[in-house]
Amino acid sequence: MTHSPKKRVTKKDQLIRLLGTKSGSDIRSLSAKLGWQQHTTRAALSGLRKAGYEVASEKPVSGGVSKYRILSTPASQQSAPATGQAHGA
Repeated sequence: MTHSPKKRVTKKDQLIRLLGTKSGSDIRSLSAKLGWQQHTTRAALSGLRKAGYEVASEKPVSGGVSKYRILSTPASQQSAPATGQAHGA
C-alpha cells in the first residue's frame, strides 16, 4: 500500500496565506496568529521580499496601524502548480 505524503504546512506558508487576503493583515495580528514576536514577523516579511514576493505596506489615511499584503509572487512560484491558495488581490 502506497501512502501519499501530506505536505507539511509551514509558518511561511501560513504567513503567505494570511498576507494573500484582499485586506491584508497588521504585524500584531500576524504575530499573534503565528506565535512569533513582532520583530520576527517583520524579519519574515523582509525574507519574503528578498525571495521575490511583492509585499505592500498600507497605512490608513486616518491613522492607525499599517497593513501588509502580497501583491505578487515570485516568477518561480507563479509557474508552480496551483496549491489552492489565492495570493494577491
